[in-house]
Amino acid sequence: MNLTIQPLSKVHYAQLCELAVSDEQQQYVGTMEGLLACVSMDVHPHVICVKDQVIGFFLIDTFYGIKYDFAHDNAIGLRGFFIDQRYQGKGYAKATMGQFGAYLKNYYSHRESIYLTVNCRNLFAKKSYLAGGFIDTGELYLGGAAGPQHVMKLTYVS
Repeated sequence: MNLTIQPLSKVHYAQLCELAVSDEQQQYVGTMEGLLACVSMDVHPHVICVKDQVIGFFLIDTFYGIKYDFAHDNAIGLRGFFIDQRYQGKGYAKATMGQFGAYLKNYYSHRESIYLTVNCRNLFAKKSYLAGGFIDTGELYLGGAAGPQHVMKLTYVS
């Protein structure tokens, strides 16, 4: 499949504006412009590529554990994960999740786990995260703009 996960760099910028999700999914993920506005010293952008083509994007929030009571203090957070609508249904989300633990160990080795929230209505995304090793903590986060969200966690430091 030749899929890689990488920190965002200048070589990816031109392809970012082409990334999008369906109108239905946008309520869960937002827009590329909105996601890029979140980038800071504490929120790091990453891309998912097949060969040299950017097909997906996500943010790692290094202060997630401090911002949210449901996460451990030393945890990071996954935000805005998506695969471009042109590449959905081809196994790329599952392949990305399969590489996620090793990728995070490499870039965030001083952290023990990553959390995310997924909207209760977004069943496909929840299924993808579960297939990638995330567990549903059984907690609900009620502060999401699109409604209640499942809290999920992946421990990647052994």
